[in-house]
Amino acid sequence: MAAKKYHSVMLIDDNEIDNLINQKMIEAADIAEHIYTHTGAKSAIEFLKNVSKLPDISKEVLPDVIFLDIDMPLMDGFQFLDEFEKLSEQTRNKCRVVMLTSSINPQDVNKSKKYSYVKEYINKPLSQDSLEKLEV
Repeated sequence: MAAKKYHSVMLIDDNEIDNLINQKMIEAADIAEHIYTHTGAKSAIEFLKNVSKLPDISKEVLPDVIFLDIDMPLMDGFQFLDEFEKLSEQTRNKCRVVMLTSSINPQDVNKSKKYSYVKEYINKPLSQDSLEKLEV
């Protein structure tokens, strides 16, 4: 079964090695033309805010899928989601969020389900199998 194809995806993880591994998995699966990586949720939110102010290019630049880590300094994944909910409707509708985390805490899984934009919860690292099963 072939994985779904996306125009662009975004990785948000404070661990650069995890970002690199996940980026390589996405490239190997050939599911996205563009991959944006952010090592902080704050910079990712700023990027999304700035892009959404440019309606001419936002459809092209906004990621289809955001792979979001939970446990990060300064702004964690849930704080990112709280900020994400304040973004434009166009941005919120275009970007689907997949929690990509090493957390196996059931409370994190349940908390992520409270956000309508979170479509899946996957444990790190990404695998060919998890990418093929992705349904967002």
